Amino acid sequence: MEIQIPRQFPEVMKGKKIMYVHGFGSSAQTGTVHRMRAMFPNAEVVARDMPVHPAEAIDLLHRLCETERPDLIIGTSMGGMYTEQLYGFDRILINPAFKIADTMHEHGLTGKQQFFNPREDGVQEFYVDKALVKEYREVSERCFSAVNDDERRRVWGLFGDQDTLVHTFDLFCEHYTQAAHFHGEHRMDDRSFLHGVVPVIRWIDDRQEGRERPMVYIAVETLMDSGGRPASSMLKAVEMLIENYQVYFVGQAPTNRHAYLSDTQAWIEQHVSTPAHDHVVFTNRRDMLLGDYLIDVSPAKEFMGARIAFGSDEFKTWEDIIVYFQRLGGQ
Repeated sequence: MEIQIPRQFPEVMKGKKIMYVHGFGSSAQTGTVHRMRAMFPNAEVVARDMPVHPAEAIDLLHRLCETERPDLIIGTSMGGMYTEQLYGFDRILINPAFKIADTMHEHGLTGKQQFFNPREDGVQEFYVDKALVKEYREVSERCFSAVNDDERRRVWGLFGDQDTLVHTFDLFCEHYTQAAHFHGEHRMDDRSFLHGVVPVIRWIDDRQEGRERPMVYIAVETLMDSGGRPASSMLKAVEMLIENYQVYFVGQAPTNRHAYLSDTQAWIEQHVSTPAHDHVVFTNRRDMLLGDYLIDVSPAKEFMGARIAFGSDEFKTWEDIIVYFQRLGGQ
């Protein structure tokens, strides 16, 4: 179920331009565009209706890239397939439909189709025949044609763990390295965008600005209750912390129990989702971690930064930790 826009992020992508590329059968009036404009009030969001014919769509996108010079391009589904081909820009591909011609056959997206959202030209329906499917196949086969180390640094792939329409995670990983799952279906909603996409946009914005945030380490043991469930207010605290800090999660590193590592990683990814991507550290020497804060049951005395003893009288719950960091104001 969709929720109301829960947050605004006035500092994220401030003064910058985001270009959005919509999916098959959609338009620039999709909810994702309204969502981005509401969440990032100080960024300019550029979106256009994509022509039905893919060659025309790609030509339009290249012209837009030349005239708009976006700081970030975000594409979903079919738009993710197009966005991959817009080399030279920072890009996020959300559930990209790299095999869109196959998807059309498998899910009955041929024949007469209705647009999901209003279009600027007022057209409400279109027809997909064999010739058009062939056009989509030919354009999608151009994907990954100019991948290099710089492109791998600039491209993120985000994949809903409940997507039943498109399954291209493995294909993406054959060419790119920055791939993460988020909790959600093929179509974005407020919750999946907030928890799955916004953290990556923030990371990209930080990299573009050369911004280095204070570092917070959180011990895995503090994240869960005695039954292995997320501790009360833990997710609330993590969401608050990642807005102002670089957050890493720390687990033990047993030498001969690899199942522990995979189980711990899976638990964190399940409950924390995208913010945990490449932000989990396994070590038995927490005193050697370099950072500003360590939240642990028994913080290492030798840790160079501030030690926060979770469960102590001062920090008995995650609510206490939230108050502490709110008072710090991002310092």
